[in-house]
Amino acid sequence: MIRNNTPSHPKHYIGLMAIEPKRLMRIAAVASMSVALMLIGAKAVAWLLTESVSMLSSLVDSALDFVASLVTFVAVRQALTPADADHRFGHGKAEALAGLAQAGFIAASGGGLLLTVGDRLLHPHPVQREALGLAVSALAVVLTLALVTFQNYVVRRSGSLAIGADRAHYATDLVANVAVGSALYLSGLLDQPSIDSAMAGLVALFLIHGAWQVGRESLDVLMDRELPVADRDRIAAIARRHPEVRAVHDLRTRSAGLTRFIQLHIEVDSGLALVRAHEIGDQVEAGIRQAFPDAEVILHIDPFGVAEHQPTFA
Repeated sequence: MIRNNTPSHPKHYIGLMAIEPKRLMRIAAVASMSVALMLIGAKAVAWLLTESVSMLSSLVDSALDFVASLVTFVAVRQALTPADADHRFGHGKAEALAGLAQAGFIAASGGGLLLTVGDRLLHPHPVQREALGLAVSALAVVLTLALVTFQNYVVRRSGSLAIGADRAHYATDLVANVAVGSALYLSGLLDQPSIDSAMAGLVALFLIHGAWQVGRESLDVLMDRELPVADRDRIAAIARRHPEVRAVHDLRTRSAGLTRFIQLHIEVDSGLALVRAHEIGDQVEAGIRQAFPDAEVILHIDPFGVAEHQPTFA
């Protein structure tokens, strides 16, 4: 009996696996701008014909998505620029700056939308041509779902903060588009314009919440927050695994774009020859880089029991 050992993954999935993470990031940035432009056109027509404030909220969100996606595109290109003489640690923090800018855009649009909702609640206006609004909402859900699914894959492959921020507000869009469609349907069915306005208010609050999450993550990177505890424990365990490493201390980590920066001290027997101590250091560095391929590792070797330990927060 002949067995077929060919992987069962679809061809398009295998094709994506062959694309390097940096190129995937660029494709995702272009895809998000393209989706935003298509939705802006469709929602603008729907808003003009339905006069729905919840559709207006969705239009504002999509317009903001395009601006944010444009910022993401520029940031990704900058972040992927190799290190140079003036930026020895690379340009990875451009992604965090883009995420912070996105958070500001999203929060501002959410606040402005709340003002529009307040005015509409004071001056109710019936929704017209609900069927058109429902069709546009359905189109938005399909396009956004496809985009978020692709962005999830890109973030898993690359760990990109900028694409992750873009995914975060498109994920809120997915919920918002479902909410807008529901509001249009219920407003027309029950002849209650306040349902449309109330749903737009919920979308605005959802936007503000998403802005907070994106902004907090971006600030963590800009402020050189340590890597997750699990990653730091793994790094220390790799170093201690070497039979000639007696102790590990002063482990410091941070990230910028696709690159993790890892600094640590290892202690070896004081009687070892300098050449041997250097070999041990190289072996430990190689083990860490195998576990964290995109990391830059700075390792210092101390004689066991002699080193003056710096304060550590591990």
